[in-house]
Amino acid sequence: MNAQFKKGVLELCVLVLLDKRDFYGYELIKQITSKIEISEGAVYPVLRRILKQGYCTTYLEESSEGPSRKYYHLTDEGKAYLQEQKKEYENFTEGVNALMEEDVYE
Repeated sequence: MNAQFKKGVLELCVLVLLDKRDFYGYELIKQITSKIEISEGAVYPVLRRILKQGYCTTYLEESSEGPSRKYYHLTDEGKAYLQEQKKEYENFTEGVNALMEEDVYE
């Protein structure tokens, strides 16, 4: 898949998953890579950015498998932002699909 496509939707994928439940970083990466091939390092900058923008918060939870894990939780502001992003994405894909299906006569 085109790297620019993936780059463009990665933030949306992260927001969609965090809306479903809280994830720690590596768990989030595994969930995304089960559907889309991405580099593991691409997700952490997105997480830092949405954390800085107040769209998510973090908390530590002890793990029986090693050190504590940092979980990411979508805030109400993040949920509102997600709804905006979903609408933009749907409008974008509808436009692209319309262009792809449209017959052009000159």
